[in-house]
Amino acid sequence: MGISEAKGIDQESFVSFITDYKTIMYRIAYGYLCNEQKALDAVDESVYLGYLHRKELRQPEFLKTWLTRILINECHQILRKSKREIIVEEIPETPDQSAEISFPVKHALQGLPEDLRKVIILRYFGGYTIAETAKTLEIPEGTVSSRTRKAFKILRVELTDQEEGGISNDRWQTELG
Repeated sequence: MGISEAKGIDQESFVSFITDYKTIMYRIAYGYLCNEQKALDAVDESVYLGYLHRKELRQPEFLKTWLTRILINECHQILRKSKREIIVEEIPETPDQSAEISFPVKHALQGLPEDLRKVIILRYFGGYTIAETAKTLEIPEGTVSSRTRKAFKILRVELTDQEEGGISNDRWQTELG
């Protein structure tokens, strides 16, 4: 099929990488989908697709970027499918701060334009550097920085206006970071 044996990544290396990277993948998916089950489904499907096509990876050093793009595409597919669903969300009485972000932050993130939300999700949910975010989204590093600043400015206004007295900057930065 034209795929050389020198290309791609072997099964053992792929499994090892996934073992280390699965938590970050979940955080990225959750940032996009804001739903635990859908995020787990996105990660599962992305790992499956990555494994299935691992021999097609041209440069193994780009495995993280390649797999993240698969994950983002899967999240977009799930979002497209879920637009037809009616979502009734229950807010838990005692939210688990380690697994989920607060409702005001979740709501504010969903209100961001797509290009800004992608940067925030990768940077603060995925733990990506500016350079990694730029490479993954195929945009310049300066654009990542400016979109991050713009997103924080919008989030600051949105979160301050959401509750009586607003949410302190420390609280929302803690929840995002």
